[in-house]
This record gives sequence, C-alpha cells and structure tokens, in this order.
Amino acid sequence: MISFIDTHCHLDGEEFAEDRQQVIQRAREAGAEAIFIPAIDLKSCHSVLDTCAQYPSFCYPMLGLHPEEVRSDWRQQLDNIRDCIDKSLTSHPLPLTSKLLAIGEVGLDFYWSREFEQEQLLAFEEQVRWSIETRLPLMIHCRKAQNELINILKRYKEDLPGGVFHCFTGNEIEARELLQFENFVLGIGGVLTFKKSHLPEVLPSVVPIDRVVLETDAPYMAPVPHRGKRNEPAFVKQVLQKLAEAYNLPEEEVARTTTDTTKRVFFC
Repeated sequence: MISFIDTHCHLDGEEFAEDRQQVIQRAREAGAEAIFIPAIDLKSCHSVLDTCAQYPSFCYPMLGLHPEEVRSDWRQQLDNIRDCIDKSLTSHPLPLTSKLLAIGEVGLDFYWSREFEQEQLLAFEEQVRWSIETRLPLMIHCRKAQNELINILKRYKEDLPGGVFHCFTGNEIEARELLQFENFVLGIGGVLTFKKSHLPEVLPSVVPIDRVVLETDAPYMAPVPHRGKRNEPAFVKQVLQKLAEAYNLPEEEVARTTTDTTKRVFFC
C-alpha cells in the first residue's frame, strides 16, 4: 500500500473532539504513517502535546506562536511557549516515539490586518532564533508577507536548520525565492486540487519533486472532491494523486520521495 506523512494537521482542535480516534483510523487505512501537529498559541501547545502523547509513534508535536495569534501580549505568550519547548526537549530526549519535531506554526500574516505588524515581525524573528538554538526546523505560515518573511530569513540564512513553507500557493518567482533557503521545502495541500489553482503548472516547472512535502492543514482546505467539508489526514491521498499527475510520475514514486524528504527535514 502507498504510504504518506501528513506534515501539517490541527488534529488537536475542537473540530476533531467527537471522533478523533476514527479520524486517525481512517488516516491509517488510507496509508498515513505519521501526522505532524502544529500549535498556534500557548493553549494549543498543551493540547498538541496531549494529543501526541495519546498516539505515540504516529502523532508528532510542533510548538510555536501563529502570526494571527500575535497580540499585545505576544512577549508573555512567547516566554510561556519557550518554556513548553524547553520542558519538552528536557523531558523527552531522543529517541522518542513522539519527540518535538519543529518550531511551528510560526510566520507572518498580513492578509486581514497589519495592526500588529511590528509585533508579528519581532515574534517571528525570535522564533527563527529558537530554531537555530534548538536545531529544530521551522513550520512557516506566510500570507501577504513574503517580502518581509524573506528579509528576516536572509539574516539567518547560513544558520537555519531548515523547515517547511506551509500551504504554498504562489507563482514561479515566489517558489524560487523560497527555495533559495537550503533544506527548506514547500508544503502542498488541498489547494493543488482546486479547479482554479495554478499549482499543477507552477510546481513541476520550477520545484524539484524532492523539495515538496504533503499536508492537509486539516480541518481546513479540504481537497476536491471533499471541498467544503471538514478536512482530515486521509484526504492526503487526493493531494498525492494530483501531485503525481502534475509531475507525470507514478504515485508510488511521489509518495516515496515526499516521505523521504519529510524524514530528511524533520528527523535527520
């Protein structure tokens, strides 16, 4: 059976409170061999860790402050999240069945508002420094802020351990800009399957298949034919199929390559 890894799924969320076990069972049956779960704030750091503890060797945590959660109390939030990270690294030394995988979900988002623009910039840069200090990769969210994001990353380019540019939906120029950072890859999810998406043309034209990883961003961004419904890890299969079609490669090869890339970024 073809196997895959969902590198970005908010499985700890309330949307899965009633049937989380069934969602995980469907993911396993579809071929998932692991699910990576990002935090977005201090509260979710605890729910992410709790969820991963319930499903060792299958669910893996990422801890960070999402840009949309950056408010006037960002400094206190970061201090508390850093405590969670340090405790996780101290109490869960390698090798572990659910080790802390990354700093995430972090980044910049100016889509709705620039009210906390400076706070977002400062919070993101601090978490970039955490990545360098801990040697944990970054799970990066970026919306309407790529220039600012790249300006920050360039300051640390030689020291960054790597990571994922989550939910990439950009064009060829934006892809090239992001891939200048070594050991960073593009996270591709349900948008690839949307009728108006240009990703099926963009990706094979400029992005090597070994610079791509699979994700859902569940419960959001469900792929066709599930669009409009709650997304879940089992639906990675539709993304995988569309990616294989775009690259004109066998599904087995795309599954193997994206899984190898995921393990290279997160486990090496």
